[in-house]
Amino acid sequence: MPQKLLSESHRGRAFIVSAPAGTGKTTLVQMLVQEFPSVIESISYTTRNPRLGEIDGVHYNFISAEEFQKRIASGDFLEYVSLYGCYYGTSKLWVEAQLALGKHVVLVIDTQGALQLKGSYPATYIFVGPPSIEELRRRLIKRGTETMEKIDERINIAEKELQAARFYDYFVINRDLNIAYQVLRSILIAEDHRVDTGL
Repeated sequence: MPQKLLSESHRGRAFIVSAPAGTGKTTLVQMLVQEFPSVIESISYTTRNPRLGEIDGVHYNFISAEEFQKRIASGDFLEYVSLYGCYYGTSKLWVEAQLALGKHVVLVIDTQGALQLKGSYPATYIFVGPPSIEELRRRLIKRGTETMEKIDERINIAEKELQAARFYDYFVINRDLNIAYQVLRSILIAEDHRVDTGL
C-alpha cells in the first residue's frame, strides 16, 4: 500500500515547495495529498479577495488587512510576504500542530517567503521549474486565464524565481507531469527515512 511508504509514527517533516506560476505545482501537491494520507498542504492566510470557486478555509484563509497586521504583530506567521498588493502568510501554530501529529506538511510558498525561512526553519526545500522559459510562456498562454500583459509580468517574476532555485535542496523539472511527480514523491519518501543525526 502506498501510504506505508510514509510513516505517521514520528514527528512529521515540513516540505517547502516553490515554483513559478504555470509549472504544475498545484497539481503535483494535490497528487501527493491524494496518494499519501500522512501528507497535508498548509493553507495560507491572505488579504486578497476570493476568486471564483475559492472557498474560505479550503483554498485560503481570507482575512482583512487589519487582521493580518494584528497577526504579524503577534508573531503568528512562520513567514509572510506582500505580492501584487496583497499579503500572504503561513500560520506557525497550525504547522507545528500538524507536525506534532506526525503529518508531513507541504507549504507552497513563493521564493521570497522560502528564502526568509531557509537559514532558520528546518524543512526540505524543493523548487519545481519549467523545462524552459519559452515552455512556461506557452503553458500560461494555453491556460487562457490571463492577459498577455499579465503573462509577461509572470514571466519576468519567473526569471527572478529561477535565479533563487540554487538555494533549494532539490530542483524538479516538470517536463512531464507523471515523471515530475515520481521525482517529487521519491524526495518525500527519502526524506521521511532520513536519519536525524543532530549534527
